[in-house]
Order: sequence, then structure tokens, then C-alpha cells
Amino acid sequence: MCGIHGLIHLDGAPVAPALLSAMGDLTRHRGPDDEGLHVDGNCGIAMRRLSIIDVAGGHQPLSNADDTLWLVCNGEIYNYRELRAELQAQGYRFKTASDSEVLLHGYAAWGDDVVQRLNGMFDFALWDARRRRLLIGRDRLGVKPLYVLQDGRRLAFATEAKALLGLPGVRTELDRSALADYLHLGYVAAPHCLFKGIRKLPPATLLAVEDGQVREWRWWRVSERIDRAASEADWTARVRTQMERSVQMQMVADVPIGAFLSGGVDSSAVVGFMARHSGQPIRTYAIGFDGGPAEQLYNELPYARRVAQLFGTQHREIVVKPDVVGLLPRLLWHMDEPIADTAFITTYLVSEFARQDVKVILSGVGGDELFGGYRRYLGGHYAQRFQSLPGWARSAASHAARRLPADRHSKLLNMMRLAKGFIASAEMDADERYRSYLQVMARETVATLLLQAPAPGDDRLAAAFAGAGRTDELNRMLAVDAETQLPDDLLMLTDKMSMAVSLECRVPLLDHDLVELAASMPAGIKIKGGRLKHVMKAALSPMLPDDILHRAKRGFGTPMGAWLKKELAPVLKALLAPEVVRARGLFDAGAVAALVADHEANRSDGTDALLALMNLEIWSRVYLDRRDPVDVADELKHPARIAERSALAA
Repeated sequence: MCGIHGLIHLDGAPVAPALLSAMGDLTRHRGPDDEGLHVDGNCGIAMRRLSIIDVAGGHQPLSNADDTLWLVCNGEIYNYRELRAELQAQGYRFKTASDSEVLLHGYAAWGDDVVQRLNGMFDFALWDARRRRLLIGRDRLGVKPLYVLQDGRRLAFATEAKALLGLPGVRTELDRSALADYLHLGYVAAPHCLFKGIRKLPPATLLAVEDGQVREWRWWRVSERIDRAASEADWTARVRTQMERSVQMQMVADVPIGAFLSGGVDSSAVVGFMARHSGQPIRTYAIGFDGGPAEQLYNELPYARRVAQLFGTQHREIVVKPDVVGLLPRLLWHMDEPIADTAFITTYLVSEFARQDVKVILSGVGGDELFGGYRRYLGGHYAQRFQSLPGWARSAASHAARRLPADRHSKLLNMMRLAKGFIASAEMDADERYRSYLQVMARETVATLLLQAPAPGDDRLAAAFAGAGRTDELNRMLAVDAETQLPDDLLMLTDKMSMAVSLECRVPLLDHDLVELAASMPAGIKIKGGRLKHVMKAALSPMLPDDILHRAKRGFGTPMGAWLKKELAPVLKALLAPEVVRARGLFDAGAVAALVADHEANRSDGTDALLALMNLEIWSRVYLDRRDPVDVADELKHPARIAERSALAA
């Protein structure tokens, strides 16, 4: 695990080693243990290393016997032992015990197809000195991020965008063409990036630079074939077997390892399977919030404690009342781009806590996207019931739903919020109904906010739906999530927030064999009779008790909506004040004020939309205004200073 970066000059100019070192300094948190670089004329590759496997001998860049191939790799290749044995049988000699070295010799043996043989999470750069060819690539699901900057004379890459911003000639500017996408979804979907001139390499993509030409291609996609021959009992057994295999495979490490534990189905499954394959108690980590009813709604510690006792883990808990104002500038610096998913705050806090003991952590991220764990996947189920009502009943229900309050920070209010959303979308077509659940702001709302009209053709959800190609509604939704929210929201924040504290986070439920198995499963097996994660829960029933399998779902976030109305209200109002909005020059100040007013009056749940706007302004102060996150945090603690600073900047 590390951060990689590099540069190739398309005009043949030599690369300065000091430039690579400076890029690495910006991502030292990803690899505090070691650093290395290799420069060969017009190409240089480098890394910062967090030592996990072959701690003493796994220094990178790695090279082959005659130093004609050089590699930097971020992540882990879990099937490296099997590939190593196969390559050794073919005569390849290894210099280290590192998992990454199989990619180096695998390229020599199989060419670009080596990636098809890898089971892991990774991004890498490989320099082929004989061909004067640079090859960079990203894993199947996009667990590890990779950013690319390309102009007429060079191509640069880095695990984090900030490493590219210090290159000569690079101006830190907002890409307005990606702004509407961010406001609509609450994150920026690949290949776009909020920094002008930088883009994300999409998941399962390779990029080659050779003879001054750049070529990019997708090397893997989930099959659309549905297996309708297997029985439900067969599916249950196959899911259980593959989940256990995935977890066991990802437990390999030469350093202490642990697991996040919320007490939900996904994290509990990971911990249960880890316990089966460990000779000592698993270390588990859980987080809860200190405060009133809103905070308690997000408190899952009793469930985590129950699972920890069940499997005899070495369990630690932390109860926090976070200094959100102080955290946000620093966390958004680590994120590279703003985000409206509050899970990035929780993930950082629990990662920081776990890093006191371990260097590797396993997470349950991905189970909901594979097996249908979100309430939004029931949209079609409830729409059918709604549409079966007489017309007068549908009209009455729609009228009543519009009058319901919209808040998420009590069980009753959250139920009303969900009901309001389901009824409002019940008569939409399937794709638009799902969009209404996913969006942070409707496209119409985004258009009213922006002073500059959004560019046509930048609708990432529409592109994902067009590429989904599946006939049933559930599997189309899951395919769209795998192309958008999963890599560019959940996996992005998981990587950035864990690596901010030099912690490697693994996601065994996104093992590609398990992903392909789940993708081939009929919709009626995943969700049955309105029961989310039906087959997954059936597979886990011999291991997990009913009170864990069937408890109400709670996301891994924060009570941000309540905070925005209370503790964070002064900061929110200051950051989105008309004079601040006008000084930034992106949005209509009156439209922003209307969003704030609707949220305060519970006419709409504006939590995600307001957080998107607030985080964008904080991010802008850090990156566009080039200010130290500590300085911005101090300013946010004195809201009166916010407008003053904006006025001076204007």
C-alpha cells in the first residue's frame, strides 16, 4: 500500500528527479515508511510506501533481472502466492517477497493481459525501457484511485490529485463542466474531476504511452449474463463459500490487522469469517456519537458489542463529539475533491482510532451494492403497490405526502421523509425514479443555482444507465451504482480517509469473484418479497443471530442534518451568506438562500444539498484560494471572519 506518481514528457525532454520527490512529499501520509523513484530519460515513476507485505525487502520501484522493466504499485495483490509459483515454474526469478513483484514478471510473461490474472486492489505504473513504453492501470472496481493530467507535452499521474497541482505550469482552477455533476450527485464521477485539466482514470482501465501516442482502454466489465438455472439453496451455498474465501484471502499481511465493526450485516459477516481463520482474537473497532436523540439514532455500539462478544474479538470503541468545524478543511484537503457524503467524517475518525493498534483494516463496504441492501432498491416494489391503488387514493396520498415534514434525525421523521420520496417518485419511469433517490439536488435545482448554465452531455447517471443494459430493474440499479457511486463516492472516501492516517483499508466483499457471482444472480434471489439482501442473509444465518441479520439499517454517517440546524448553523449561514456566495461567483445567492430556508423549515431535507455547497466553499478556500487548512479551520470557528475574508478576496 502506498501512493504512486510519475511523469512522462511526450516531447522527449528529461524528467527531473526533484520534481518526483516534490510530488511524493504531498502524499507522504500514504507512505510514511519508505520512498523511491526511477528516472529513465523522459519518464520517471515514484512512490511513497506503507509497508505491509515483505516489510524489510519490498522497496519500490521494483525491477526485473536486467533492469528493463520498472514498477511502482499501490495496493495489494491477494493471489500473489499462486501467481508467484506459476511464474517461478516458468523460470522467472524474484528479488523480493513482495506481492507487487508478480505484476512485474507477469507483464513479462503475459503482457498487458497480466491484469486479468490479478485478484486485488491496485493502481500501478510500469516502465518498459526496451519499448520506451509507460503503462498505468487501475483495479476492476476502482478501490484505488488514480488521477491523470495530460497536456500537449506531458502526461502525469498520481494516486491523489494534489500531487499533480504542484507541477510547473499547472494552475489550480475549478472545472465548471464538472460542477453540475457534483451538485447533482454530491461527488464527481469519473472520468471528471473538479480540478481543471485533471481527470480520473476510470476503474478497470489501462493507459499506455508509447511513441508519443496515448491509448486508453477498459480491460474488464461485469458480465450481464444471469444464471437462472441454480436453485435458491445453491445460491445461498455459493454466496457463503465465496464470501468466506474472499475474507480469508484478504487477511494476508506481515503487520497487525483488524476490522471495522458497526454491528451491521456486512461488517459482522467480515468479522465472523475472519474469526474462523485467525489463531488469535480479531481486533475490532467501532464508533458512536455523544449527544442527544439525533446522535443516538446513529449510535450502533450496542450491535457492534453484541457481535464482538459473539466472536470473542479484542474490541475497542470510541464515542465522539467531533469538532466538525476543525476537521472539515483538513479532511477536504485529503479528499482532493469535495463530497456530500458524511461517511467521510466517520470513516476518518474510526480510522484514526484503529491506527493506534493496526496498520491494515478490513471493511464491509460493498455488500449493499452487491446484494441489494439499500431501501432505494425497493422503489419498484412500492411503486407497483402504489399504482395498484384507485386514482383518487393515489391523488390523496400524493397530496398528503407533499405536506409531510422532511427530516432524517428521528425514526418517525425519517420514515416520513422516506415515504415522501417514495410517493413522489412512484409514477416516474424506473430510471428517473432511481435518479430521484440518488440525487443530492435535482437537475432543475442545479440549473437554478448556477450562474453559468451546465454544459450539455455531462450527465454521468444517464451514461451509466445507458451502459447498464440489464432487463430487470434491480440489476440495472446495481450496475449503475457499480459505475458511479461505489467507486467515486464510497470507495474514494474509504481510501482517502483511511490513508490520511496511513491505514490500509481492504474491502473483501468487493472481491471480483464475489462481484461476478452476485451480478449473475436473478433479482428475485437478492431481494425477495421486499426483504433486502435476502440471499446474503440466508447465507449468513448459520453464523449471525436474527437480531443482527434483521435489524433496521442505519448508514455509516453522521447526524449532519441536526448539526446544520444547531451546532453548525452559524458556520453554514456564514459560508452560504449572500455576500460570500456572490464573491465566489458560481451561484445565484437568492437560490442558495431559498435552499437554506426550506431546510430550516423542514419543507425539504436539504442536508446533503447544503453540505455539498458548504463543503464546496471550504474546499475552494483550501485549494482555489491556496490557503492552509489550519488557517481555514480557525476562520470557521469565528464565522464573522468568513464574509470579511470573502470581501477582501473579491
